[in-house]
Parts: sequence; C-alpha cells; structure tokens
Amino acid sequence: MNRLDPRAPLVLDTRELGRRPGSQRQVTRTVPAPPDLGIEVLKVPEGSPVEIDLRLEAVMEGVLVTGTARAVLEGECARCLEPIEEDSEVTFQELFVYDDPAHQGDPDEDDEVSKLEDDLLDLEPLLRDAVVLALPFQPLCEDDCPGLCTECGARLAEDPDHSHEEPVDPRWAGLAALKQDDPSSTSQD
Repeated sequence: MNRLDPRAPLVLDTRELGRRPGSQRQVTRTVPAPPDLGIEVLKVPEGSPVEIDLRLEAVMEGVLVTGTARAVLEGECARCLEPIEEDSEVTFQELFVYDDPAHQGDPDEDDEVSKLEDDLLDLEPLLRDAVVLALPFQPLCEDDCPGLCTECGARLAEDPDHSHEEPVDPRWAGLAALKQDDPSSTSQD
C-alpha cells in the first residue's frame, strides 16, 4: 500500500481539526492539474492551475470535505474539430472516514469508502471524479455547430451554403453515358 506524501499538492493534513465533531477549517489553494484530468477530447492540461476552495469539517465518522474546483478546459469540438477553451467549475463532497479500528465500518463497504491515512486525505480521486463527471460527452464549440461536410470535410459554419452536386445513382450511370454519346440529344433539327 502506497503511503500519502504530505508534501503533494492534493494531499491535505486534517490534524488541525483534532477529531472534534463540528470543528471545521477553510482551505483555499491553487494546485497544478494532475495528469489525465478529463476525457480524450476535453481535459484540464497537466500542470495548469486548478483553484480549489474547501471546507473540512470533522464529523463522528471522519472528515467531510465540501468544495469547488475551477480550471480551464482545453480540447476540440466533437463536430468540427475546432479548438475549445472554456472555464469549468465543479462542486464535490466526500466523507473521508478515520482509518483507526474505533471507526471501522462494514468491511464489505471498504471499496466504496474514502479513508484518511494517518490523518491525511488525498483529493486527487475526488477531483478527478468531479471533473470527469461534469464534462459533456461530446463537447461543442457552439450549441448549434453544424460540423464538417461528410463528403469533403469543409467546415460548414464557415460556408453555410456549401453543397455538392447530387451523386449519380450507379444504376443510371449507363443511361447518362448514352445521352452524352447521342448527337441528336445536343442539337435540334
């Protein structure tokens, strides 16, 4: 089991709360974004600033963390592939339970419970879940982005009247060739 590093930017020390239910502390900090914070087409660039405002509150079972995180998202439109840059703000809340035997819960719930390790808590999984869940499945540069032409790839927002000739049905292509070869079809007697 990996021990938490108290010097890591997303690791917080809760000893100041003293395990007294009702005691609380406000924390505001700007941290570098961890790697892979987002999805393939829209993410917070690694190392970019993430502003975090938190309230840590001691409760009987552990420490309740409530907060917001603000960051700039970068990616590309799912329809036209244009670059996107937008501000994002997510809220989150999680209970981190004490890791001592006096505060042990049901052992079957261990996988779903966030735990304090030596009175330290790791915000990275909580931040990652909040950001990823808030992202749109298909980010768009504009709500009504028309996308790209399926035939030539032209960006339809730049040329709204973009069109192509109707394709000739291959079943009729032979007749079109006959019409071009017939001299009577081009001149009138």
